[in-house]
Amino acid sequence: MALLSLLDINLSFGGPPVLENLNFQVDPGERVCLLGRNGSGKTTLMRVIAGELSPDTGQVFRPAGAVCTRLTQEIPVGLAGSVHDLVYAGVRPESDHHEEDWQRELRVEGLLTRMGLDPAARFEALSGGLKRRTLLARALAGQPDLLLLDEPTNHLDLASILWLEEFLLTEKIALFFVTHDRAFLRRLATRIVELDRGRMTSWACDYDTYLLRKEELLLAEEKQQAAFDKKLAQEEAWARRRPGAQRKRIGARRDALKVMRAERAARRTRAGNAVLKLAEAEKSGVKVIEAENLAFGYPGGPALIRDFSTVLTRGDKLGLIGPNGAGKTTFIKLLLGELEPTAGTLKHGTRLEVLYFDQHRAQIDDDKTVADNVADGNETVTVNGRTRHVISYLQDFLFEPDRARTPARVLSGGERNRLLLARLFTKPANVLVLDEPTNDLDAETLDLLEDLLVEYQGTLIVVSHDRDFLDNVVTGTLVFEGEGRISEYVGGYTDWTQEQAKQAAREVALVQEKAPEQIANAAPTPRRKLTNKERSELAALPARIEALEQEQTEITTKLADPRFYKADPAEVAAARDRLAAIEQEHHDAFVRWEELEARE
Repeated sequence: MALLSLLDINLSFGGPPVLENLNFQVDPGERVCLLGRNGSGKTTLMRVIAGELSPDTGQVFRPAGAVCTRLTQEIPVGLAGSVHDLVYAGVRPESDHHEEDWQRELRVEGLLTRMGLDPAARFEALSGGLKRRTLLARALAGQPDLLLLDEPTNHLDLASILWLEEFLLTEKIALFFVTHDRAFLRRLATRIVELDRGRMTSWACDYDTYLLRKEELLLAEEKQQAAFDKKLAQEEAWARRRPGAQRKRIGARRDALKVMRAERAARRTRAGNAVLKLAEAEKSGVKVIEAENLAFGYPGGPALIRDFSTVLTRGDKLGLIGPNGAGKTTFIKLLLGELEPTAGTLKHGTRLEVLYFDQHRAQIDDDKTVADNVADGNETVTVNGRTRHVISYLQDFLFEPDRARTPARVLSGGERNRLLLARLFTKPANVLVLDEPTNDLDAETLDLLEDLLVEYQGTLIVVSHDRDFLDNVVTGTLVFEGEGRISEYVGGYTDWTQEQAKQAAREVALVQEKAPEQIANAAPTPRRKLTNKERSELAALPARIEALEQEQTEITTKLADPRFYKADPAEVAAARDRLAAIEQEHHDAFVRWEELEARE
């Protein structure tokens, strides 16, 4: 039985339908990826599926008792409390799920352990990646039959993305998700569906095959529309000639012409692609940035960068990889001269014109209109020496005139990205610094940005967790490996992982090569006899182990009793802590016993 079925769903907000005659279902075990242009209605569809929004017409069917949970794209504002309490809040009420309190508690604790979360940590103090992991744990605590994920990899570092992939594959839960991360899509999706101009198309194939079939479909659509438009033009020309044939025949042809006119008027053309062009400045000097034994750390904090040296030359395209909080943005500011190094020297080349794309989009003024953000209140912008009307220029970035006059605060994530690109690309540059430029961009715009950066003749520094983007764009990679160490590798993400695998293989081979020699050269270690104190310790260990086992049994029995949870919560927490401590003490006692026995 399907976990979800949509039947003839229609929804509009006053303009063209956002969802038009949608028929769709998700079966148990499926992992369905939803694709579509920015603004095509993907989040709207998810809200309809989750029951947060009612369609104008049509029906949403779910099996009785089936639970569908949506994990939103943005982290909710105002959430506070311990990780344990927030996750436990996601458990279904007792009326919906037959489970005792203690069983729920054990299940939540197991979930937190599997997801690597500290139950006592405060949610508001966590990094963005750990906050998203906590929200995912809360969603899973309710044991949903279908999990809806909207851009789950946004703002996650590579380690978190890889963990999320493995976790979702291991859980084997039915998924319906939206993502711009093509590597994530390839790994997880068992089926692809696309929302385009209100209609949904299902593609039972992998992502690369989908791209080929989609292109073939669009070409066929263009040919069909061209043939229709040609036939319509011929009929319009015939109607203008006022033919004098038989009245009955003329009437039928004129009726057919009216039908064709109505069909042409109702046609929804596919949105064009953005036109991305960089205004390149005069060439910089050959040597762009030279760093020697560079170090940096904030006062009172650990060293973020230690003993780093490199030479960045004109035309280099450098990718930065590292966990959230490793200091990538600080490193960029250091290279650009916005921060002073605590040690080492930094030299800049000549004629540098730098453009900086910040990951938080702080350069956008939410109170200004889209057009004013680009033209600073003027009606025109100058790009590559040419003056253009700002509305015309913004249409290159897929902003219609009405949208260009709206406040920036109403824009979606993808639109904010395009707005910042539009603002930056009016200025000439020979050094381009992009901090997380791929977040929220749809696949078409992402492909265009990749092509633009590959052809770019200047110097590029880019921070990204998008593995495909790094592979397609950069020529070298700097990896933040912890404790202030930054290592440089040739190529993109895949080249780095391959080099890591080679290094690991070389280390294993070296250990295996040295092992026989080390064993042969190792002098026999004389066995030290037990002291009187150690003999007493050995004699007491069996009774100690037995006492620990007895205490462990008593606490386990107490925790299995539902009535125990009605007592003081502090007593319950103390019992759990003591049980964990006993397990460690029991293990240590056994190890010590074996060690002393071997020397007896």
